[in-house]
Amino acid sequence: MTPSGYSAEAEGWRLVWDPSKDPFPLLIGGADWAVELTAVEASSLRAGLLRLLEQLGAIADQLMKEELISLELERDGWWLGLDGNPGHWHLRCILIPSPGLRGWEGAWAPGAGLELAKALEPLPL
Repeated sequence: MTPSGYSAEAEGWRLVWDPSKDPFPLLIGGADWAVELTAVEASSLRAGLLRLLEQLGAIADQLMKEELISLELERDGWWLGLDGNPGHWHLRCILIPSPGLRGWEGAWAPGAGLELAKALEPLPL
């Protein structure tokens, strides 16, 4: 990562951080879509996603290998949902629009959500 930006991608997700692109320095995407986020939106998404992963980690050892789980979190204008088992889950995010502002909804296939969360973690948001 450099002060001028950072990008990463793998199957089913991509991320581009460019601090010079005010007011939307972060682009995140899935297999067939992408959206630009403000730094505040991106920071809130990252915090929510990391919290959801903490919750998953806290209960993962209590679940049988084939047991499915559904976790949801609503905070700072985001609704986040994780469905699957601890090692293989689907992620869905909704940016809940404030009056006069845009909303957004996206999803990642199993495997892509965890990689995206890891890519978001070190960003200086």
